[in-house]
Amino acid sequence: MKPLLGISLKILSALAFTMMAAGIKALSARYPVGQLIFCRSAFALIPLLVWLHFQGPLIANIRTSRFLGHLRRGLVGGTGMLCGFMALRSLPLPDATAIGYASPLLAVVLAAVVLKETVRIYRWTAVAVGFIGVLIMLSPHLNLRTLNAVASGGAATGAAFALFGAFCSAWAMTEVRRLTRYETTGSIVFYFTLLTTAIGLSTIAFGWVWPLSAGDALLMVVVGIIGGVGQILLTSSYRHGDASLVAPFEYTSMIWAVALGWFVFGDVPQQVVLLGASVVIAAGLFVIWREKQLGLLRPENREAGPSMSK
Repeated sequence: MKPLLGISLKILSALAFTMMAAGIKALSARYPVGQLIFCRSAFALIPLLVWLHFQGPLIANIRTSRFLGHLRRGLVGGTGMLCGFMALRSLPLPDATAIGYASPLLAVVLAAVVLKETVRIYRWTAVAVGFIGVLIMLSPHLNLRTLNAVASGGAATGAAFALFGAFCSAWAMTEVRRLTRYETTGSIVFYFTLLTTAIGLSTIAFGWVWPLSAGDALLMVVVGIIGGVGQILLTSSYRHGDASLVAPFEYTSMIWAVALGWFVFGDVPQQVVLLGASVVIAAGLFVIWREKQLGLLRPENREAGPSMSK
């Protein structure tokens, strides 16, 4: 293994996915989310198919005996992608990114409930602390003076979408853990991308918008290609470094989100959001460390797993 190469690829994958999210955010005010899901997925197939071709015989890489499992993962992951894109429409890029960090914590809960994994007090404590961080991040987007937390404008709706998207990503990760017992990483990534392409295409009946400019059309293509390249970089990173070493560098996406949000959209991150994100990141790092101690941190689960808007 080449640990430094693995870390570098992981950081580049975080940058690629953040650039993709920034592109989606730039387009989301003018185009339906379903159309953006289609572009994100369909054009991602280009680099993915090229990569799979060089991994060996294409048919062998995508052969499956668990189509229903892929279908479940595709539907749940596609829902998470939809929610993530809706969140980007209403929230600053750093906020949407930070709330997405709740996904690994929710994955611990689902692992206990669905996969019947034994989760001991250390990880439950980390999850509880992490959720406090999530509440801190949500506080600017909710009116906490009322008992029912009345939404303060569209940002609250975006925060709700981001949180539900994180839940869907965690659920999708649970499905990935099931699939990796029988399926290759190539097949998991390929069928997810194929299914989300179909999900996005199905929304054409609700009305798509023809690209308003050549720049928008190009950005739609670039968003998909960058998403596909990000997945390849993510997968490759775990081939060159241990999961326990590589996984924490997922959180460098906050650096990219703050930079792109500031320079591209003029979004200055609120201190309370950064504080909450720091708490969630600390809890997430503890979960990663604890999973390493228990032997639960497997590269194949990470490399095929989604996040909020992947």
